[in-house]
Amino acid sequence: MPMESTNDVSLAMLRLLFARMLLIRTVEERVAELLEVQEIRCPTHLCTGQEAVPAGVCAALRVDDYLFGGHRSHGHYLAKGGDLKSLIAELYGKRTGCSGGRGGSMHLVAPEVGVLGTAPIVAATIPLGVGTALASKLRREDRVSVVFFGDGAVEEGTFHESMNLAASRQLAVLFVCENNFYSSHLHLMERRAQDNIVQTAEAHGMPGARVDGNDVIEVYRAASAAVRRARAGAGPSFLECRTFRWRGHVGPALDLDVGVRRKDDLVEWRKKDPLLPLKTRLVEAGEPVEELERLAKDVVREVEDAVAFARKSPYPDPAELAEYVFRTS
Repeated sequence: MPMESTNDVSLAMLRLLFARMLLIRTVEERVAELLEVQEIRCPTHLCTGQEAVPAGVCAALRVDDYLFGGHRSHGHYLAKGGDLKSLIAELYGKRTGCSGGRGGSMHLVAPEVGVLGTAPIVAATIPLGVGTALASKLRREDRVSVVFFGDGAVEEGTFHESMNLAASRQLAVLFVCENNFYSSHLHLMERRAQDNIVQTAEAHGMPGARVDGNDVIEVYRAASAAVRRARAGAGPSFLECRTFRWRGHVGPALDLDVGVRRKDDLVEWRKKDPLLPLKTRLVEAGEPVEELERLAKDVVREVEDAVAFARKSPYPDPAELAEYVFRTS
């Protein structure tokens, strides 16, 4: 018989976390294949290797909590419960996509599960998350707003302005920095004097924590504590989740040409695959290996169904091109 829990995390939660991470990994690797044969053509930023961050954080949220992301947000969308078929159709530019085929990989939305938008402009959605948190406070709702962003975003002015406002108004915001050490092709220590991103939390008057972004349990525990604090009215928190993207800044390539450091880093981080320790932990907790194998097959089938749906879906009508465009006169 499977154990009911391992430490303070239930077996059911371990299953959920693994299933979400496996879905994200399978989607991203399938999309990489479709990009390589140019069946998907929109600019696409994959999060293979970073699955533990969205899975761990979103497991601590309610359906009605708000989420904002950036240019690498397939994982955030899926972990929060966004529809898989709508995601793949959006990558194909089809009418059935979550943004009607108009946005592509970097403009995802699923308001029915709290995903209010992703955008490629660095740090652009951080103030939006603070805005929804302010709205929730004015409405006396206990919703939490979560904003995901990369390490490059902490070098933008709007990041600091948003952190200051959230702390000064004690807003229910969780700032999640996915520090994968590369802003496009530039390593963290080629851009900063010190490796001290987490200290921005203290500077702006909120608690901050640096966690292993490849340990989904550690991410989940830290996010849960921050969400409880926010929901109780104690204000915002900051998480620096240290992780690594296996594929390049954009597209399916591994970016091994970026330099020796990137190549060496990738070799080491591949050894820290976030799915493997959780799978081991599940088996040790009594989960049958056959069940995990069945889950993997089911996920592959689900992804292939989504690809087939996207392929069959129609493109937007060219006559609708001018819709949603602002007019000045």
